[in-house]
Amino acid sequence: MKNLEHFIRELSETAGNTPDCLLQLLCAIQNRYSYIPARAVNLLAERLQIPPVQILSLVDFYSFLHRRARGDFDIRFSDNITDRMFGSVSLFNSLCKKLGVEPGQPRADGRVTVDLTSCTGICDQGPALLINGRVISRLSRARIHTMAGLIEAATPLASWPKQFFRVEDNIQRRDILLNPGVINSSAIEALARRGRDALLDELDDSGLRGRGGAGFRTATKWRLCRDAAADEHYVVCNADEGEPGTFKDRVLLNRYADDVFEGMTLCAGIIGAKQGFLYLRGEYLYLREALEKTLQKRRNSNQLGNTISGQPGFDFDIKIHLGAGAYICGEESALIESLEGKRGIPRNRPPFPVTHGYQNRPTVVNNVETFVAAGRIAVFGADWFRSAGMKTSSGTKLLSISGDCARPGIYEYPYGISIRQVLADCGASNTRAVQLSGAAGATIPAQEFDRKIAFEDLPTGGSFMIFNQQRDLLEMVQNFSQFFSHESCGFCTPCRVGGTLMRDLIEKVMVGHATRYDLQEMRNIGLVMQKTAHCGLGTTAPNPVLDTLEKFPDIYSKHLANRSYEPAFDLNASLEVARCITGRDDEGAYIRHEK
Repeated sequence: MKNLEHFIRELSETAGNTPDCLLQLLCAIQNRYSYIPARAVNLLAERLQIPPVQILSLVDFYSFLHRRARGDFDIRFSDNITDRMFGSVSLFNSLCKKLGVEPGQPRADGRVTVDLTSCTGICDQGPALLINGRVISRLSRARIHTMAGLIEAATPLASWPKQFFRVEDNIQRRDILLNPGVINSSAIEALARRGRDALLDELDDSGLRGRGGAGFRTATKWRLCRDAAADEHYVVCNADEGEPGTFKDRVLLNRYADDVFEGMTLCAGIIGAKQGFLYLRGEYLYLREALEKTLQKRRNSNQLGNTISGQPGFDFDIKIHLGAGAYICGEESALIESLEGKRGIPRNRPPFPVTHGYQNRPTVVNNVETFVAAGRIAVFGADWFRSAGMKTSSGTKLLSISGDCARPGIYEYPYGISIRQVLADCGASNTRAVQLSGAAGATIPAQEFDRKIAFEDLPTGGSFMIFNQQRDLLEMVQNFSQFFSHESCGFCTPCRVGGTLMRDLIEKVMVGHATRYDLQEMRNIGLVMQKTAHCGLGTTAPNPVLDTLEKFPDIYSKHLANRSYEPAFDLNASLEVARCITGRDDEGAYIRHEK
């Protein structure tokens, strides 16, 4: 700790002594010391000229930042439903027992903390965990036993078995997007040859829409940003892939990073931006080193930097901005707040980021997959892109497939593919439901498997989780309700309170104390959240509850108590202590319910 002041001075000189660098400084300190020391807070406050309470508010907002030391080994088990389906809870408990730790509490000797986190983006190779920011996939009892021994022996991660950290791209089906990548700055060359207006028209003709789920026309977004008067414009790639069950961006960043950066550079040339950001979710820290090398390679080959590819005035570079475990930062305005070193609280809209984004200047925010597609369109043309898909859903879509199937992984399909065909291709059988678009998406029952993945029918950001007939879908709903309650930014009452009430009511159903009155309350709360929440997280959080209440009512009815109403607080059970103390067991010592 004696070198803390020197470390912070070096960090701030490299990253900058401005408040917008605060989150990145905190991430670096957390990675170095396993927590944010109080002394570090005071040093940063002095250097950045901000009050300490502003720094502490960030530490408390982002789940990967801590005020208390986590130890030499900071372990976070993925708690997504697909990890749970394949035994993560049992493995988590086993490791805690072997190490003698309480969940979420640093061990007394300061060596290890074992905790839970949201989806880690390894759903096709789970159960998985993060240890000091690195992924261990395909967990088993044997691996847990070996891990416990290595931790007790204080063996550094560099000496652990290399196969523990192997993460496969697992691409199962390719189409036009995942064919050989855009190489030798061919999209940038097309921009120089044809001009930005022509390429923007090409992008418009292609019909490309955002691949993050919202589906806004990409050319329209870029044109609005380009035409907004300002001294600076910015390009932001949203790689905060936090939706449970989604991992396609992980694969694109690992195997197609050049294409991602090519698409961002193309966007910069069209809108006149000089600075870009890749917002990388904290769970993907292990990808950062390779991504930085790719960026440097592009700088060395004049594909980034000044006078790109010899084009005067075309100056553009990209920084990687690391997230710190906040699902809400996937929402574009919350992401921009985080880029500026603040808590990820969604902004009021309008104005929109295309005119008032990063630093209140015009900003394009697009998904990883969108930038890859844009670069390909610049090279191969709109007709090539429209050769796949449907009239208003042109091109292809990457699906992250996990759950009850023989071949999980990444599948690329033309828009218009049916749910039934996808299930057949990935080896799913006896399927009860598909959860499309993650926890915030739609629950699709078997009678709807002929519906199509398309903006006209079932739009999706890419998550595709499969549940067979043996699964209890109420466990899925419970997992998602806990996720949304935990991930709410707390800004608005409908999400903050509604999410907690919904979670508690689901718990009441699970333990057999709920009645039909409670089910109606869940519907009412869900509708209020959908209509009044501040941002997309709050409006979509009740989706899994409302969907399953409508399409799978049996998963609730079989748990219901035989009364029209029962309060969440069980007074009769609470009186048991008094009965034991007084030795009473007569009828008058119990609360009687009228049937």
